[in-house]
Amino acid sequence: MDTRLCFPRYPLLVLLCSVCALSGTRSPVAAAGRSCADTRQVYAEKGYSTGTAPLTQISGEHLRLCPQDYTCCSSQMEETLALQSERDFLRAIEENSQFLLTTFTQRHRRFDEFFRELIDLSEKSMNQMFTKTYGRLFTQNAHVFQELFVELRRYYSGGSVSLSEVLSDFWSRLVERVFSLVNPQYQFSEDYLECVSKHAEQLQPFGDVPRKLRVQVSRAFIAARALSQGLATGRDIVNKATKLTADSECVRGLMRQWYCPLCRGMPSLRPCHSLCLNVMKGCLANQGDLDTEWNNFIDALYQVSEKLEGPFNMELAADSISVKVSEAIMHMQENSVSISTKVFQGCGNPRPAPGRSKRSPKESGGNRRPFRTYSPEEKPTTAAGTNLDRLVTELKERLRPMRGFWVSLPHTICNDEKMAADVTNEDRCWNGQTRGRYLPDVTGDGLVSQINNPEVEVDIARPDVRTRQLIMELRVVTNKLRHAQSGQDMDFMDSEEGSGSGGGDHGERYNDDWPGYGPYSPSNNKPPRNPASNPAKPPRVREKNGAKWNRNNGHGRVRSAASQLTLSLVPLLSLPFMVTVAPMWR
Repeated sequence: MDTRLCFPRYPLLVLLCSVCALSGTRSPVAAAGRSCADTRQVYAEKGYSTGTAPLTQISGEHLRLCPQDYTCCSSQMEETLALQSERDFLRAIEENSQFLLTTFTQRHRRFDEFFRELIDLSEKSMNQMFTKTYGRLFTQNAHVFQELFVELRRYYSGGSVSLSEVLSDFWSRLVERVFSLVNPQYQFSEDYLECVSKHAEQLQPFGDVPRKLRVQVSRAFIAARALSQGLATGRDIVNKATKLTADSECVRGLMRQWYCPLCRGMPSLRPCHSLCLNVMKGCLANQGDLDTEWNNFIDALYQVSEKLEGPFNMELAADSISVKVSEAIMHMQENSVSISTKVFQGCGNPRPAPGRSKRSPKESGGNRRPFRTYSPEEKPTTAAGTNLDRLVTELKERLRPMRGFWVSLPHTICNDEKMAADVTNEDRCWNGQTRGRYLPDVTGDGLVSQINNPEVEVDIARPDVRTRQLIMELRVVTNKLRHAQSGQDMDFMDSEEGSGSGGGDHGERYNDDWPGYGPYSPSNNKPPRNPASNPAKPPRVREKNGAKWNRNNGHGRVRSAASQLTLSLVPLLSLPFMVTVAPMWR
């Protein structure tokens, strides 16, 4: 018998089958003998000691988070890498939210500085123009105007100040001083001047200027304060929402996707994109619930900023204060005879000042020199080197990409090639157990949607208290911003007549929305047909102890406007009265 018949007829086939069998079944000894050099190198690069790191793979029964297969990680390494995964997660959130935090912080600072500068320049411009035109007459009464700007600053800074009351008090103080100045031949008691200011609404001594200034200043300051507060709130909410801690279930998911491949000796293997999304959506479940209110907040900020570059322009409102006050003074000058006559009829005949003979209002007003108006170059300038339109444009460009930030945050993190494999690489990625395709579906956004999250166990019955508080903060500030869009201040809606400090103008324009009028006003600017009357003037505490101007050296209740003024200064101020009143008010 030929011994060659004892050999298989197909030796090559037998050899191939033997090789395949050997490669498909790895003996425990062979698996345990695989080198952990790559794992040790990556572990050391992260700053950890390799003293506890195995040189070759060992049995993984000791692992609590990663699959209990042969591993390059000791128990201590697994714990260390779990903490590292949490730090990586928090750093990723911080890096991806930095745009929000930087935008809100910088925009708030720039707008706040700009608005405060506008107020400062408005006051400075008024002081310069009025001092140049009226001289000592203005400087002796400067505190009246200073008080106005003090209150405007206090309102903008968040103080409990009603703009309507501030402006009403300003006009009341001004009308008392004006009335004394245009009638220097008389001496008036405090009660008499209070009678004048009490009926100023009926008399309209400044014409329609107080109403126009109230509407313009109120809606601009309300919008400016709301925007500034909104930007500050946005900054604070981002700070709070991103300062989170990962719970144990989140850390388990983070470790399994990012560092379990390292423990398996495959440090370059990235988690599958869908695996990463499920882990991130589970860890950021509560943040996802911010999305609806966050988008409403961003929309409201955007709309208020548009108002500020349109009908609620803060630059124009600040510029207009001194111009409108000047126009009011001109109006009083032109109607001084009529108003004085009606005041004498309503409040009674005042006593002549010592050393002066009684003259009729017509006689006393006949030789007054008229006031001059301001030329355009004398009118206030805006904040140097800054433009509101540019600030608003830059803000709107940064607000647009902020919508949907919280629900898109998991995608933003997982789209980073350092965090997860590309979405197109579905077969050569870490699926949580080994290299291969990730099969579970990606969950939805928000807390409730995580009920079936396969990677992170989330208790949907226990929403995060801090996140619920942030949602309420967003609702409150959004409501304020929405009211500010129509010139309403929520803080004073119960105390103001109509609908808030802004008078409910809903963006209507007036000729005097721009400093001065006539050729300097836009052609599309038309006054209302039926202008509303001023809101009811609140009671005002009268000044004591010499605060009133031109008191008789602080003695008694009677004062004379002539004691410090010469006739050459009298033409500064006068009063027009356009409404018929009862013959006696007192």
